[in-house]
Amino acid sequence: MTVHGGTEATVASPARIDPARSACVLIGVDDYTHLDPLRSVRHNLVELRAALADPEIWGIPEERIFTVANPTTPAGLVGPIREAADLTEDTLIVYYAGHGLLDRHDGQQLLLTLPGSLEDWPDTCVRSGDVRRAIHGTGPARRRVLILDCCFSGRVLTEMAGTDRGEQGGEMALRTLRGVEGSYVMTSAAKDRPSHAPDPERCTVFTGALVDVLRKGLPDGPEMLGLHALFEAVRQRIADMKPVVPQEPQDEDRNGVGGLAFVRNVAVLPPLTPPPGPAAAPPRSRTGITVLALAAAAAGLVAGLVLPGAVDWWHAAHPAPATGVCGGHPADAEAPRAVLLDHSDALDKKNVDYEEIKGLSALSLVSEGENGVEALALADNMPGLLFPLRLGTPFDLNPVADTARTLRHADGTEFPGWYDGEGLVIEEGGRTVLVAAETGPAIRRFDIATGRQLGEDFPIPGHLRYWPKGSAQTGRSIESLALSPDGRHLYAGWEAPLAADGDQRGRPLIRIQRYTGEPGGSYEPDEQYVYLAGDGMNLVELVALDNEGGLLALEREYTSGLGTSIRVVQVSLDGARDVSETDSLYDVPADVFAEETPVLSLAACPAGGPGAVATPGSNPANPLVDNVEGMTVGKEWTSGEYKGWRPLYLISDDNGSGDQITRLYSLALRLKP
Repeated sequence: MTVHGGTEATVASPARIDPARSACVLIGVDDYTHLDPLRSVRHNLVELRAALADPEIWGIPEERIFTVANPTTPAGLVGPIREAADLTEDTLIVYYAGHGLLDRHDGQQLLLTLPGSLEDWPDTCVRSGDVRRAIHGTGPARRRVLILDCCFSGRVLTEMAGTDRGEQGGEMALRTLRGVEGSYVMTSAAKDRPSHAPDPERCTVFTGALVDVLRKGLPDGPEMLGLHALFEAVRQRIADMKPVVPQEPQDEDRNGVGGLAFVRNVAVLPPLTPPPGPAAAPPRSRTGITVLALAAAAAGLVAGLVLPGAVDWWHAAHPAPATGVCGGHPADAEAPRAVLLDHSDALDKKNVDYEEIKGLSALSLVSEGENGVEALALADNMPGLLFPLRLGTPFDLNPVADTARTLRHADGTEFPGWYDGEGLVIEEGGRTVLVAAETGPAIRRFDIATGRQLGEDFPIPGHLRYWPKGSAQTGRSIESLALSPDGRHLYAGWEAPLAADGDQRGRPLIRIQRYTGEPGGSYEPDEQYVYLAGDGMNLVELVALDNEGGLLALEREYTSGLGTSIRVVQVSLDGARDVSETDSLYDVPADVFAEETPVLSLAACPAGGPGAVATPGSNPANPLVDNVEGMTVGKEWTSGEYKGWRPLYLISDDNGSGDQITRLYSLALRLKP
């Protein structure tokens, strides 16, 4: 057994921890209600996963490595460990990063925290003993590995040794992890020391050092590195940092697990796929297109650049960015409708003047220029907040928020907490906005400078209201708002079908209410239209493209286990029939519907190589996708690569949750004439 600070050495074994028969669970908590946030943890999960999945390092298959971000319950933390254990034949590896607390009322036992954990409330945490039991309690794994990156994490070794807990507690801990063929524990700190995370834009000190060793290897080390060799290198790197408050990682090895060959030492082994010859690989544009292919051909270099080995090496060394054609159909590559230009998580979990940026559910452009794009974003589920945003450019997003304007009644009093603002348009002149709220439902005009309501609420047709006046689904009424360029027509979209309408074979019947009026004046409801949304989708945003009823519709669906789906369709009201007097749309003739043409599915946009999307969203098939609710479209480009196209901006609503992301997207959109 090798214990940090001990004297007994581990003898290396030629056996290797087999990635194809192992499983790995990476658990991280960064978003806390009562404790300080730990933004570094989300980088830990992304970087460590990418390193372990890299075939040049360990190469665990993607289906055998599981990321658990911000589990809200003990079962949510422990359950995935048990599930992964059932898949494991060789080695089960469990990693946790987050705040670590001590149970002062139960022998100083280590507590792993959840987003809602409170200090001195052990029942809001997960006891380390419960994690050890989950690691040992199920599955056929031959070996178990536990890696903890949290304050006081070394306490788990004291618990396992039985000291300070009495013999009975020690025996229990031994049974939970030592009674197997082999086990190994690595901790980021000693039992009474903190772990450090000084930079929220980078990994924690311990995990950052671990990833660094995995990525760079040990120049003087063997061809294969074991867990204990990694530990020694990590400990030395942290010691060289000379932190103000010491951080001393610990480890414990049982039955030689720490000496088993684990990962390839990339510092001494040649790449599995060697680099090409003397010809340098060409740079890539943001859309993933090789820009020097013709020049290389002229120089006679094409053959060397397109060899399969060279391509594999290039992609491994330079992961593709999350940019490019949003496909899904072979024809998209030749005549794409949408190209992802950039995305940014810079607004996620940030605050302005101590006011959290969260729940952004609508987006509207203020101005576009060479120096960048300015917009307003509407936050829902609050008294009502408008955040001024500087977005950067569509090709290089760099969103920055300014102090929010609070929406208020005309007398200056705030709206109630459940205001639920969902739709936003800026009126001509940029001095007023129209806001749609699901509470009511209601449409109101506000002065941007003061945040106060101007005039009365706009009229809502009775059958579009909630029961008993109408048949709108509770909490699924007005979700979108759009204003024609000439300001004569306002369009309000209902999120889901009315109870009296239903769907057509799974496709929801979505009503769009048109208002007619004068810019800055009153608007009255006149005609009403219906279109068929995608299977199971709901309408969350509208943009008016012209003065003739051309609209862009943003649709969203969430399915447990499958995650979020986002699509954009182009809708034409030209030729659609007025259904304002139709009580029920169930089984209406097909010629009643507005024409709709799919434009893009966000899941079909490229997510790039490992690490290109720093924080995975809520779609397992594409980490780029999250809960998009806001959409706005810029002016048509008059020159350049996308001449005739229009910039499209999307923003996701994190619902104030650590499980979701505030993410901004920019795309180039080619609309149907």
